[in-house]
Amino acid sequence: MGSATQPPRGAAFLDRDGVINHDDGHVGQIARFRWIDGAREAVKLCNDAGLYVFIVTNQSGVARGKYTETDVHVLHEFVRGELAIAGARIDDIRYCPHHPEAEVPVYRRACDCRKPEPGMLLDLLRCWPVDRAASFMIGDQERDMQAAAAVGIAGHRFYGGNIAEFVARVLASRR
Repeated sequence: MGSATQPPRGAAFLDRDGVINHDDGHVGQIARFRWIDGAREAVKLCNDAGLYVFIVTNQSGVARGKYTETDVHVLHEFVRGELAIAGARIDDIRYCPHHPEAEVPVYRRACDCRKPEPGMLLDLLRCWPVDRAASFMIGDQERDMQAAAAVGIAGHRFYGGNIAEFVARVLASRR
């Protein structure tokens, strides 16, 4: 985690499904994970720009009984390992396993962490010295943009294609 003694810096908050990997519906296992074109390069571009890189992802597949929280952790460690091979790094990850209509009772609730609620972003902002004015969120859904707006950071909606090219444009627009 970040240190309060570090000077604040910008952060890239990235949705996972639809931004890092293809959203094939409840991707909770490595066997179902398919990288979006340019995802590894996109993360490295953010690293090289001096940004923290965070993943913030709704994972209702846990609440629906499609996979477990352990599966989510295993998948995220796989992602981190694959990114490390490419010289890229995710600084931290938050995920929401809840859903108000969950099949698994322990996860059945409306919470403040499920996007569009900003709880995951707020938690990262509490844990890391982030400069909000120099930060942004990239997501493929309106709920991602709503979460970004709720914490006062720019939101950029990704509609598909090569995410590295998209990130390069976002980074260029910040100069």
